[in-house]
Amino acid sequence: MRSIPDNLQAVTARIAGAARAAGRDPAAVVLLAVSKTHPPALIEEAFGAGQRAFGENFVQEAAEKMDALARLPIEWHLVGPLQSNKTRLVAERFQWVHTVDREKIARRLCEQRPPAMPPLDVLLQVNVSGEASKSGVAPHQVAALAQAVAALPRLRLRGLMALPEPTGDKGLQRARFREVRELQESVKRAGLALDTLSMGMSADMEAAIAEGSTMVRIGTAIFGERQKVKDAA
Repeated sequence: MRSIPDNLQAVTARIAGAARAAGRDPAAVVLLAVSKTHPPALIEEAFGAGQRAFGENFVQEAAEKMDALARLPIEWHLVGPLQSNKTRLVAERFQWVHTVDREKIARRLCEQRPPAMPPLDVLLQVNVSGEASKSGVAPHQVAALAQAVAALPRLRLRGLMALPEPTGDKGLQRARFREVRELQESVKRAGLALDTLSMGMSADMEAAIAEGSTMVRIGTAIFGERQKVKDAA
């Protein structure tokens, strides 16, 4: 089994290859290492290999890791669904939230973001596949939600995030990601300065990068299969 530094190097090479194939600068695509269910020791190993941004799905699990790794200047991203009763902890401890899909959640994050901290970077999660079981705002509601979130002073709206339904159909992968990119371009034409498209994971990062992703969320290809957790916080 390859080491985490080797895995990071391989993923970085995949990102660079996909970017060049799309005529893009590899430096325009940020790698977010999704460390959910994996222990602090593996995060520290990845940090030692140069990785700085880490994504977590579960708020309480993330808080425990933040405490264990407080000495390291890690940039923490929430990439899992956010419940109303967890917004304060997220507002106080994360740098990014990828899963804002309701104005209520955004307002709570804004109200609870400590004034001494910089604005919280947020993305709107778009349910581009229309799956009933998945969080996210419907595509036709993105523009209105974007305007509402952009007006909140303690938040900084950076762009959109998508988690399309898994498929091995490369054409369908690209079509889903293209729809999200076109949504973002539409919102930008309406006057909002967005710069981030969080799209693509271990199995579909090439399609996402081809369609303009600026941040890929990679877990399995770096840390291996996820460990089981008893409680989703």
